[in-house]
Amino acid sequence: MLKNWLKIAFINYRKNWLSTIINILGLSVGLCVFLLIFIHWQDERSYEQHNPNKDNIYFIENGNVSFGIMPSSSYPELTVSKEKFSEIEDYAIANSWNYYKTRLIAGKRSAYTSSCRASGSYFDFFPFERIAGSFKNAISDDNKMALSEETAKSLFGDEYQNCIGKTVKIDDSQNKEYVITAVYKNPTENSVFKPGFIMKHPDIGKQNNSQWTNYSYIGYFKIKPGTDIQNLEKKLSDQQAAQEKILSEKWGEKYDEKNTAKVYLTPISKMKLEAKSEGVEKGDKKSIMILLSLSALILLLSGINLINLKTAQASQRAKEVGVRKVVGSTKSKLVLQFLLETFMICLVAYIVAFAMVELLLPTYNKFLNKEIKLNDPSLFIYTGLLLIVFSLISGLIPALYLANFKPINTLKGNFARSRHGIWLRNSILTLQLIISSFFIICSLIIHTQVKYMMNKDLGFKGDQVINIQFKKTDWQNDYNSKKYVRLKNEVSKIAGVEDITGSINSIGMGFSNASVVRSALDTLKSVENVIVGGIDYNYFKFYKIKFASGRDMDLRFASDTISGAIANETFIKKMGWNQNQALGKELITGWEEKGHNYKIIGVVKDFYMTGMDKPIEPMVFFNYDRNWAKNNMGNLQIKISGNDINGTLERIKEFWTTKAEPGYPYEYNFVDKQFAKTYEKFQKQQTLFTTLNIVVLVIALLGLFALSSLLIEQKLKDVAIKKTLGADEKTIVWDLTKRFLLICVIAVLISMPFGYYAMNEWLKDFAYRIDMPVWPYVLSLILLLILTFVVVSFKAYRATKINLVKYLKYE
Repeated sequence: MLKNWLKIAFINYRKNWLSTIINILGLSVGLCVFLLIFIHWQDERSYEQHNPNKDNIYFIENGNVSFGIMPSSSYPELTVSKEKFSEIEDYAIANSWNYYKTRLIAGKRSAYTSSCRASGSYFDFFPFERIAGSFKNAISDDNKMALSEETAKSLFGDEYQNCIGKTVKIDDSQNKEYVITAVYKNPTENSVFKPGFIMKHPDIGKQNNSQWTNYSYIGYFKIKPGTDIQNLEKKLSDQQAAQEKILSEKWGEKYDEKNTAKVYLTPISKMKLEAKSEGVEKGDKKSIMILLSLSALILLLSGINLINLKTAQASQRAKEVGVRKVVGSTKSKLVLQFLLETFMICLVAYIVAFAMVELLLPTYNKFLNKEIKLNDPSLFIYTGLLLIVFSLISGLIPALYLANFKPINTLKGNFARSRHGIWLRNSILTLQLIISSFFIICSLIIHTQVKYMMNKDLGFKGDQVINIQFKKTDWQNDYNSKKYVRLKNEVSKIAGVEDITGSINSIGMGFSNASVVRSALDTLKSVENVIVGGIDYNYFKFYKIKFASGRDMDLRFASDTISGAIANETFIKKMGWNQNQALGKELITGWEEKGHNYKIIGVVKDFYMTGMDKPIEPMVFFNYDRNWAKNNMGNLQIKISGNDINGTLERIKEFWTTKAEPGYPYEYNFVDKQFAKTYEKFQKQQTLFTTLNIVVLVIALLGLFALSSLLIEQKLKDVAIKKTLGADEKTIVWDLTKRFLLICVIAVLISMPFGYYAMNEWLKDFAYRIDMPVWPYVLSLILLLILTFVVVSFKAYRATKINLVKYLKYE
């Protein structure tokens, strides 16, 4: 029986070779797209899964009205909570960012690597394979350090396993030696915990750690199994709110009882995607889930093609089904036979899809900045189950449809002309075109928003400006400030350098400091989360930032450099002033000692420092050289001449690598390109959506071509009769295509509200967004009508060239 089924299947595949190829091609492309998105999602979900305590270790986040939700905690919050709440077994501090690197020196060797400043419990929370030494008390003192295997190899070569007890130095002004206590191997699995070296956090145990609102530590709790996490979050939130209220009253401020502090706990196995703040190297869950949903739509589209073509071929199989039923075949056997035929197509498509994934994976990894490999057994298990489920769903509808044919009807005539058959095919084709229209609408709106962002006036001129962030920094003895002044003077002498400035916050690189600012005359007037704008005196002139009122800082006036402040438009609006009222107003800032007020001497027009998906923050600028901010000047911003850009860049590089920071990697960014990276995420979304849109259209049009071919083939006798009666080619082509065009119009109209809802939700992520345009909806209709007409009319025109004798000789 099985042999007979296979013979029939291959006969039908050969007979309908075009639809078979289209089915396999459509399914393999749909599966390929789905698999690529799926393995990305699986990769993001796999972070910290190797940790045996992953279900009991929680990442701590704090939220308040001033700073939103932060990925950090205060020291007393960690220590007191452990003692106060029995549910908490222990805490760990792990201030670790893989992008922030430090240079270690051992003799004549050095290593530039990432660090982790941690508490002594670090190795109890995060498992590492021990290569040498001991993890017990490995970072219990300020002079101890544990090295990763890679760092140890760089510093000690082949003898790295014998480095225990030897010393290394951090390249800074302190010249302090650290004793190596352990060598560990970083996990090969996905993890955000892969530091090049680990040492005790230098602030642990110091007096300033008693401050409950000093959110400077990335903290984790180890919680007893079975704990009610929501209840513990409430206890921790109440505790933090009570402490914030005490401090607010101490500073003479009124605490907002309606917006109290909140503490959130997220399992480390989920923090990569589920963290409520920016987390630790947090992934973009929303984008991944959107893409996963869209790839599932594409897979559905491929399945629709299969269902539609199988049901369209019903007329060719109707008599076969009738005969088989007459000779005693059961409905269940017929269903199994047709399911087998579908499964074979799906299996071939599945194999082809994996081959396509393997070919595309290097390019895909480069696009995502990842190293995903097809070596996870669970991937094949999941996709194998998907293959079976997909085969059942896409095969069951045409199988039941064919198996339900009544022998008396199928043996007497053409079932394909029945209302039921036509309605089913039209409904499925409509769904197919709805999905296609949805993708076209969304792609056009995404493209419009990204183009709007790229062309919007940023409020500053950053062309031919490079930003060099200092690699060697030191927070002691004004090291960074002195380095900034020295390098500024020396780099300004390089041929091709036109001007130099600096700021503690660099354009396109986010903000490092924020505080509360109050009006000195009316302390009830305040603005939360004001960006601390320590800048060099020529900053606004350098970037050609325009003034709305007042003037720039002038070095001739001592008051300007000591207490002069320049606010942006957003700040004065939040204060309730206009641009002229703001001039002369005094400010009490959270970054200065009591009694040192600032006076507004100018208001600058708003300009973007971070991405345009976020609103412009309130900012207050001041001369960096008059307070603690001067040691935060960790960069040079250099404007170069347009005459010899490459030559100037080479001269700056030579100076930097030989005199400024020898032994460190040299990196620079053009400021305009650096800012462009802030919407790189949305450019990638645009690229992905455009790619998906092309895939959807190709699959839909292939399906439409195959379906129209089959249906027009069934109407060739009608065409022959019309030609005999004198109908011209235009009339025949229109008769064959008009039904498809009507279905297209209906599909686009149905897709419009879905497209509007989806894009309105997507645009909510942007503080500065386009108004919802109408033209993408109209263009989607026109484009799909043209494509549908071209695809169908091609086959319809060929139908007008048929041999009349062939189709009328039996009439």
